[in-house]
Amino acid sequence: MSDQIFTFAALALYFAGMLLIGWFAFRRTSDHEDYMLGGRNLPPWVAALSAGASDMSGWLVMGLPGAIYVSGLIEAWIAIGLTIGAYLNWLLVAPRLRAYTEVSRNSITVPSFFENRLRDGTRLLRIISGVVILVFFTLYISSGMVAGGVFFESSFQGDYLVGMLLVTGVTLAYTLFGGFLGASLTDVVQGLMMVIALIVVPVAAIVAIGGFAETGDLIAEVAPDHLSLLSGTALTGGTLLAIVSALAWGLGYFGQPHIIVRFMALRSPQEAKSARRIGISWMVLSLGGAVFSGLVGIAFIAQRGIDLANPETVVLLMSQTLLHPFVAGLVLAAVLAAIMSTVSSQLIVSSSALVEDIYKVFRKTPPSSKTLVLLGRIGVLGVTVVAAVLAVTPNDTILGLVSFAWAGFGAAFGPIILLSLFWRRLTNWGALAGMIVGAATVFLWKPLNTGLYELLPAFVFALIAAVVVSLLTYRANAEIDEEFAEAGAMVAAK
Repeated sequence: MSDQIFTFAALALYFAGMLLIGWFAFRRTSDHEDYMLGGRNLPPWVAALSAGASDMSGWLVMGLPGAIYVSGLIEAWIAIGLTIGAYLNWLLVAPRLRAYTEVSRNSITVPSFFENRLRDGTRLLRIISGVVILVFFTLYISSGMVAGGVFFESSFQGDYLVGMLLVTGVTLAYTLFGGFLGASLTDVVQGLMMVIALIVVPVAAIVAIGGFAETGDLIAEVAPDHLSLLSGTALTGGTLLAIVSALAWGLGYFGQPHIIVRFMALRSPQEAKSARRIGISWMVLSLGGAVFSGLVGIAFIAQRGIDLANPETVVLLMSQTLLHPFVAGLVLAAVLAAIMSTVSSQLIVSSSALVEDIYKVFRKTPPSSKTLVLLGRIGVLGVTVVAAVLAVTPNDTILGLVSFAWAGFGAAFGPIILLSLFWRRLTNWGALAGMIVGAATVFLWKPLNTGLYELLPAFVFALIAAVVVSLLTYRANAEIDEEFAEAGAMVAAK
């Protein structure tokens, strides 16, 4: 019981810190743009750590180590693909999106940027973008809530539903009042906690096992195929398909609204460079630690003769077994940090879709800024309730839920983001076609069970649809051309 007191004290300290940051952000949120985008005033280090923490979610500390534990380094291709995708996202998308969203009528959401950039007078592009965000983010947020319930179930032998509701309640509280700034500042703390935990836990496990040599020998004895990036000596068709599918995760970065909105909130396009260096450094350490934790877990579990019922809890089990209860509590808090940082960011984007991209489109007279902030908070609450209902009886793994939502956003928005930033001939009808084809392909491809991650074919089909329809419907527009050039000049400015 005394050990649990230390653990609960660490968790209580973490929860209190998150709520305090939310209150701090609440005091500095005065209008709708502050609530949704932090007034476009994020420093590079905040944007970088916030983008990373909101990106990774519970799968970083639970899903990925569990996948490595079960299947070996073949699953590490996901980490490689994500790192490449994140680097290209910071390099290509971040500076130009920051500039273009300001130039194009100060767009503060991804759907409003599409509408303004493409001069879509039908409003269809904005509405359908908002619907896509709501559908896939509700699933994505639900995966975070599932992770919270699993966390409490495995860490404290507690009730899944109680744990899920507790994590949901605290995340809702600081997001509801702190808005985008609250989510971003909590992300910074959570991002640091995650990377420290993913370094400390595997190192402690290696020391307990008896060193690197003993750890390597145990892994080679228990699961020799797990040490190969090719899952064995022969590069079979199935292995190649698995590698291509894992690398395809990187394509998803271009279309994730909760990540690219951090680019839009930077103080200037030029600060994307320093943010990229910070963000990618954090990512390499975090993903490397997650992969390492899964491998070391194989040796640790084998040596101790532990029956691990749920592989996705391997990091939790090692931390509770090896570390002082208070330190273990902080590691558990880092797992919560991974979950809550993503959920909070996604709630803000979902709320913006409801208010900015659906409600305002149908409202004939512009609502006041205070009304928009209030509606934004109501939107956060509404999406939370729906996602929580779905999370009550989960029917997939954490990684499975995340992979589907990731594919949905990557295919529906990724090609359109890239084309809107770098191809002036994209039209509203082309963007609409690409978005619908991408989202539909994700839903239709998954049940086929081809072994190929649905993101890759959906991304390709969406890109083709957007280009073909744009070429058929393109009409020169001097205003669009002027904005396109102005955004480029803003990026190039020193």
